[in-house]
Amino acid sequence: QVQLVESGGGLVQTGGSLRLSCGASGSIFRINDMGWYRQAPGKQRELVATITSGGRIIYADSVKGRFTISRDNAKNTVYLQMNSLKAEDTAVYYCNADLATSWNSPYDMYWGQGTQVTVSS
Repeated sequence: QVQLVESGGGLVQTGGSLRLSCGASGSIFRINDMGWYRQAPGKQRELVATITSGGRIIYADSVKGRFTISRDNAKNTVYLQMNSLKAEDTAVYYCNADLATSWNSPYDMYWGQGTQVTVSS
């Protein structure tokens, strides 16, 4: 069984910062991409940032220059440093990981339970 557990969400004022963490645990053979998505009330879930096992990164245009994704492969953990937060960044943030549980199993996408980020103006 694989679990992804996020932490670090909360309430912050406009212009403030938060750092999200997401650790993957359980029966894990290898992890490819890890990433962060977010879903605001009444909107579809959208990509925030992804990072490959080799460190290649993609950001949504709306967060470029403000958010930084990183990962610690030894700890199976992905981070999201969020600076200069805006009210429109308010959402539930979900991490995901594309991973295999054994050498001969297919890669599947796993999701965390989500952590609320609220930016007050």
